[in-house]
Amino acid sequence: MKKIKVLVVDDSALVREILARGLAMDRDIEVVGVASDPFIARDKIVRLKPDVLTLDVEMPRMDGVEFLRHLMPQYPLPVIVVSALTRKGAAITLAALEAGAVDVVVKPSTDIARGLNVMLGELRNKVKIAALANVSAWKGNRESIKTIRADSQALAESTDKVIAIGASTGGTEAIRKILQSFTAAIPGVVVVQHMPVGFTKHFADSLNDLCAMEVKEAKTGDRVLPGRVLIAPGDRHMTVRRSGGSYLVDCRSGDKVCGHCPSVEVLFQSVAEFVGANAIGIMLTGMGSDGANGMVAMRRAGARTIAQDETTSVVFGMPKVAYELGGAECLAPLDVIPFTVMNLLAQYKTV
Repeated sequence: MKKIKVLVVDDSALVREILARGLAMDRDIEVVGVASDPFIARDKIVRLKPDVLTLDVEMPRMDGVEFLRHLMPQYPLPVIVVSALTRKGAAITLAALEAGAVDVVVKPSTDIARGLNVMLGELRNKVKIAALANVSAWKGNRESIKTIRADSQALAESTDKVIAIGASTGGTEAIRKILQSFTAAIPGVVVVQHMPVGFTKHFADSLNDLCAMEVKEAKTGDRVLPGRVLIAPGDRHMTVRRSGGSYLVDCRSGDKVCGHCPSVEVLFQSVAEFVGANAIGIMLTGMGSDGANGMVAMRRAGARTIAQDETTSVVFGMPKVAYELGGAECLAPLDVIPFTVMNLLAQYKTV
């Protein structure tokens, strides 16, 4: 098999060495070069033609976000951000994901020896996933996904509905584009995005600043309400349950399900059980099959279901499996999904 060529970009010589050695432990990965800043990286990208880039976002001269904003329209590459788990690091990392990075790994802050081994194992796995990512949409003067705003009056009576969204690699940008297309009258939304602990709150806060709805990191007991979006915490499974005439969420720690915590599978199974035909399920870009069986359960319970198509997915894994198993009724481009949701909500009103 052809090895995955990786370029490591970090301003710390020690970190460059650690990452390079850690990646080289996998026989399917070849570190073709390292760079201490984006200017050196730019030249090496042209010369070495790496398949994947690992990128520190907090660097002198030019930070990783600014670098991505210049790089992706000209030379789109799958990029994995290597970030510190700090307030500043989380904020910059989210901006990097918005600028085109496909995933993130977190530098260990405690128990460095053990943490490094865990982080490097995660990085090797994510490099392999990133090598399959489709980032061609960033090429050239990338047109922004068109926004389809819903008619507030048309949604005003949809208070008993729940929209459940699952996503992984490339999902932060896809989620942002969908949520920005909704008005404050949209039924309650629950979201599982595979993301490290400590980043989901910043993700929710950033969406709250951009969207018409209230967006917050979920906590146990939060009500699923029209105009509210609840994001599962990075280290908790989130489930929906019914209490009287309301839907509530529970967030709990637990073993990984389908390789993840939070897991889309856990969320979707709970939506199938407690929301049933009042739900709309959306499966977005991501590697693997997390949530596919849960979407099958949702559809069997009467929910309407949509999966992102291959062309607009960064990684066509989770949507593909959900569709092939019969969980997703249809595949739709990212920019069409909000319009499809609006049509489904209108159908609910007429039955």
